[in-house]
Amino acid sequence: MRNTLCAVVALLMAACAQGAEGSSTAIKVEVVRTEHGYQLLRGGVPYTIRGAGMEVDDLARFAAHGGNSIRNWTSEDDPWSIQALLDEAHAHGITVALCLAMKPERAKFDYDNPRAVARQFQRLRQDVIRYRDHPALLFWIVGNELNHSYTNPRAYDAVNDVARMVRELDPNHPTTTTISGFSREIVEEVSARATELDFISFQLYGKLFTLPKLVREAKFDRPFMVTEWGTIGYWEMEKTPWGAPVELTSSEKADVLLRAHREVLSAFDGQLIGSYVFFWGQKQERTPTWFGLLQEHGLMTESVGVMQHLWTGSWPANRAPRVEAMRLDGKGAREGVTLVAGNTYAASFTVVDPEGDVLRYRWEVKPESRSKKVGGDFERPIAAVDGWLAEDAGAAATITAKSPGKYRLFAYAYDGNGSVAHANIPFEVKRARAP
Repeated sequence: MRNTLCAVVALLMAACAQGAEGSSTAIKVEVVRTEHGYQLLRGGVPYTIRGAGMEVDDLARFAAHGGNSIRNWTSEDDPWSIQALLDEAHAHGITVALCLAMKPERAKFDYDNPRAVARQFQRLRQDVIRYRDHPALLFWIVGNELNHSYTNPRAYDAVNDVARMVRELDPNHPTTTTISGFSREIVEEVSARATELDFISFQLYGKLFTLPKLVREAKFDRPFMVTEWGTIGYWEMEKTPWGAPVELTSSEKADVLLRAHREVLSAFDGQLIGSYVFFWGQKQERTPTWFGLLQEHGLMTESVGVMQHLWTGSWPANRAPRVEAMRLDGKGAREGVTLVAGNTYAASFTVVDPEGDVLRYRWEVKPESRSKKVGGDFERPIAAVDGWLAEDAGAAATITAKSPGKYRLFAYAYDGNGSVAHANIPFEVKRARAP
């Protein structure tokens, strides 16, 4: 009797195990080579990524504008929040490139420390097991920009170990790692050390316009993605005489996105298997406006309309206001605006709305960022200074330079339909000369 009971229990356990294995809802994703080049397949059919980097939940609106895939930067969040993100993405027909966050050297992580590397490996292994069967999962990003400010190539030995682990635990989803920039040296390093990866991904901003030349010169013929691209980075822009980077207006950024997609990304047909614009959201990175396609309270910039046009072929019914000019003391951002403490100056913001919507304006002055963070690492928001603006409700404002230092004047124009235009001018305030 006991042997019979044990046998029944064993059969039930085997049946449960088989049922659990068969209950996977994963959709197989693979990179295949065709006569026309490389192709990403999902569920056996070609899959074209219309992607953006995203950290917060704006999935319904993202899908409404034509987006179908997002990438994030970590699987370390509360498991319930990652699960909720995947669930809601799937509900909106959106896939997720989930990042297995590996510590970069700049975070004081030592890839010569086997215990630290092993602990990281085990943490990532649990994340793979936790999320591998989700139908929204598209592929795994094994480490983000580990080459940024790095010196130890063993980081990519660790990437290879994780990629091998993923292949063993999850044969349904490919792996990549993201590289900051593009150089023959880093491509060769990653290709030699991380052979288990299915493809490499690059992240470029202004340098994106040189990518076709760089790829040709490196004789790089493998499939790849561009997992971050967008406006010109603050490290690539011209600077004022005191070292402040000049930021493009929201309209100039929209123009850059349109040109980058048409002139660069579309030219890699057969080798580029996907791209993700940065950033569907708002964040502080040198300024609160530099990289976000959205601004505070989820307001949309002109770049959202550009991406909808690129993804769907149609523009939004109501388009964002367009910046024509911003001036402070009669000068633009590139003219090295210098003011004298105690004096008052005029500022203007010239914006047009395609539909003629009545615009509402807002102005603010913030101290110039002193952050030395790199690679998108967290920066604290900078509070505006009070008492500098006498008139801040219209297209013109009066600013009194209260104290010496380095600052930025920000201007925003709202159309009342969920969109905003913005621009800023860095300026320096010097002490008045003694009589």
